[in-house]
Amino acid sequence: MAATFFVVPQWQGSGSSRAMRLIDGAEAIREDLPVSSTVRVDIPSGAGSDEGTPVQRLSSIVAVRDALLAEISMSTGLAITIGGDCGVELAPIGRAIETGDTAVLWLDAHPDLNTPASSPSGAFHGMVVRTLLGEGPDVATPSIPLDPRHLVLAGTRAFDEAEAEYAQSAGIGVIAPEDLDAAAVTESLVATGASRVYIHVDLDVLDPAFIDGVGFPEPFGVTLPQLLEVIAAAKAALPLAGAGVTEFAPAAPEAAVDDLGSILRIIGALAS
Repeated sequence: MAATFFVVPQWQGSGSSRAMRLIDGAEAIREDLPVSSTVRVDIPSGAGSDEGTPVQRLSSIVAVRDALLAEISMSTGLAITIGGDCGVELAPIGRAIETGDTAVLWLDAHPDLNTPASSPSGAFHGMVVRTLLGEGPDVATPSIPLDPRHLVLAGTRAFDEAEAEYAQSAGIGVIAPEDLDAAAVTESLVATGASRVYIHVDLDVLDPAFIDGVGFPEPFGVTLPQLLEVIAAAKAALPLAGAGVTEFAPAAPEAAVDDLGSILRIIGALAS
């Protein structure tokens, strides 16, 4: 199945001092993707408002979700979303859940399980998964929430206290970086009982030795060969429903080249 790449340079969901650099990161990736199969989704020019909620820039996040959903809905092939912050995953994962029995493999240093009330920052990229599970701001919550039994957090190592408590109480599968390999991800995905998988890659799942351009690097992460092995195993375990690569925020536009080789290998592994 041919892939279509949806490049979404959203920064409004980020709480990083590098938030605006997410635009540079998305555009740098776009320049190396095939023009004929790449769609750039415009984002609002302004920050947006919180809409009376604790979520910063919520109006822009919802506007981007709607614009991306409209584009993906016209695509018949495999959709691969290129962020931008993790909030860009609302549309593709929400659509995947609505159109099929889908597990989500969330490869991320952070679980993104905060609610608007528990978030210490108010930045939406730390609430994306909880929103997909049906416990986010009303205007962003999907019509069919993700089943916690269909969620696998992998390479995740930086939990806020409220996130850790919720993950344990909801029975969400978590694979620590040191335990993450083909066998572990295959077993976890098969155990969900889902018929296909959506793979999310936040680049900060990688150990800082393998990536520079992220806003929230966390030590003791995943190696690039380990990540490529896990992607291949997930695709072998279940048919791919879609994928996303997010949070590329180079320190400066000219610094993007330092990480692009690794990022393009990840995208190639997802698209092949």
